[in-house]
Amino acid sequence: MIYLAAVALGIVQGLTEFLPVSSSAHLILARMFFGWDTGRFGLAFDVACHVGTLAAVAVYFRTDLLALARAVPGLARSPAWPADGPGRRLRLIAVGSVPVAVVGLLFADDIEAAVRTPWVAVASLAAIAVLFLVVERAGQGRHGEEHLSAPAALAIGVAQAAALVPGVSRSGATIATGMIAGLRRDAAAAFSFLLGVPAIGAAALHEGHDLLGRGLTAGDAALFLIGMTVSAAVGFVTIKYLLRYLASHTLAAFAWYRLGLAAAAALWLLARGGA
Repeated sequence: MIYLAAVALGIVQGLTEFLPVSSSAHLILARMFFGWDTGRFGLAFDVACHVGTLAAVAVYFRTDLLALARAVPGLARSPAWPADGPGRRLRLIAVGSVPVAVVGLLFADDIEAAVRTPWVAVASLAAIAVLFLVVERAGQGRHGEEHLSAPAALAIGVAQAAALVPGVSRSGATIATGMIAGLRRDAAAAFSFLLGVPAIGAAALHEGHDLLGRGLTAGDAALFLIGMTVSAAVGFVTIKYLLRYLASHTLAAFAWYRLGLAAAAALWLLARGGA
């Protein structure tokens, strides 16, 4: 049964890491609804599943990531900001990664301890749903990534840092912010996924270091491997079809889904005495 739970949570992570509905909120609520062991399926398991989705991004965007890697020496040699190409994208990703690096280094543990609760997830799900509807009504997103400026990349990075709060959704917050900056949905999503590579990788390294210090049983290692593998496979398929969907559809469906889930979770919590 515990291995089936690992598979189920891997599927949830693979879907919701990229769909703008919040993977952390879904993992918290799934454990709450089904009563799964939060010790064995806690933050460390979440990070293992994030490594799986990181692998999905790496495989799907392998050509882009190789181009970014080749641009690194040029970044070191020349301080000039390129007009286009991988060098410009690399600088934008570097700028966008600053907020989550600062917040992660200084406040990550405090944030996790303070806000990793079902009620926070419920409130964040609803709040970001309203943001989606407002952004879509404004209808500003019409450009490709070539129109993205350094200040806009920094704003997207701030949105990514805000996603440390469960329910916010890293992909949702960054896509919405990218649209406010004038990007099309699909262009904002592609930049969001690439921007997530350093953040997810750093979180995995941090938690992996802590796990090695605490020790990892063979049973836990098997659970983590299952979650990682499943989330990678599901995540790859999700990226592929989400980018196609966003090219011709709005975020409204995700907004209404988030509102429905928030309402259902709130009623369930209230029925259990608000715990």
